[in-house]
Amino acid sequence: MPVQPLPRRQQEVLKATVHHYVDTIEPVGSRTLVQRFDLQASAATVRSAMGALEQRGLLTQPHTSAGRVPSPSGYRHYVDCLLPKPGTIAQHLDQELTQLSLRWAALDDLLQNMARRLTDFTGLMSLITHPSQGHPALEAIRLVRSEERLLVMLVKNSSQASHLNLRLPHGSEHQIEAMDQWARRQLDGNGRLNWNALPRELQACGRALRDAIDSHQTLQTTQETKALFHGVSRLVAEPEFSQSSKLRPLLELMDQSPAALTLSASGPGYGVWIGQEHPEQALHHCSVVQATYTSATDGVGHVALVGPMRMAYATALAAVKSAAHHLDYFLN
Repeated sequence: MPVQPLPRRQQEVLKATVHHYVDTIEPVGSRTLVQRFDLQASAATVRSAMGALEQRGLLTQPHTSAGRVPSPSGYRHYVDCLLPKPGTIAQHLDQELTQLSLRWAALDDLLQNMARRLTDFTGLMSLITHPSQGHPALEAIRLVRSEERLLVMLVKNSSQASHLNLRLPHGSEHQIEAMDQWARRQLDGNGRLNWNALPRELQACGRALRDAIDSHQTLQTTQETKALFHGVSRLVAEPEFSQSSKLRPLLELMDQSPAALTLSASGPGYGVWIGQEHPEQALHHCSVVQATYTSATDGVGHVALVGPMRMAYATALAAVKSAAHHLDYFLN
């Protein structure tokens, strides 16, 4: 959605409200904003601007008599349009990471210490994934019936072969030869299986094969993508996660599939996901700020910071960019 520009006064008020809430975790009223941020306006004018921002869905009021706090949409507008330049803390972090890159020869040691520095400087939980190739494209597939089972051989573009053994759906035995030919034609055409083009008469066998391949690829990605965390205790200590119902799904996701916390960033190789913008429901109470780095031999990795939506976005974004830049330099 295109960003709707705000009048100058509303920009000032939204920016001040975000900064106040990040610093204090307290809803704020118009009088406090005028006094603390030296806004060149009366409390009544600021109150009117806050009301307009609330109507736009950028501010919200937790309680009837309370001040206002930023909404997820308010944070998004702030990140997209009002983000200030990072402070001196980002420069200090960049200097620290330069020293780390020169000091550590082993990748695991470098990533672990880099994650620790990121948490120390930002107060957020840090996550760095090892570089990986993602899902290798299929190069060939072969289907062979063995009594009531279907044996599947998958050959990937890395010349690695995997074998699957699955039970044939009842009545689908006669579909195997046609299914094998269809899969070969698909891979010869564009290197992937377009399941939407699967003929109706092959649906029974095709569904079983698709589920098995998808499950196998997901399991391989989870096993192969190694992730290093630091600062989980910082995350747990945030007041936004005082309720176990918000924290438990996130901790379970970290245990089962840590790479799911990161996404392929579009555009310049970095991104910010706020609340429900992230596809993982476990992260809907969080913000994720991340950047990607590349290894000439091993593929793409991610540097991410995870915390409440109430975070210093300028510092977090500068931190992950700096870490990714140093890893790019170190690994290439």
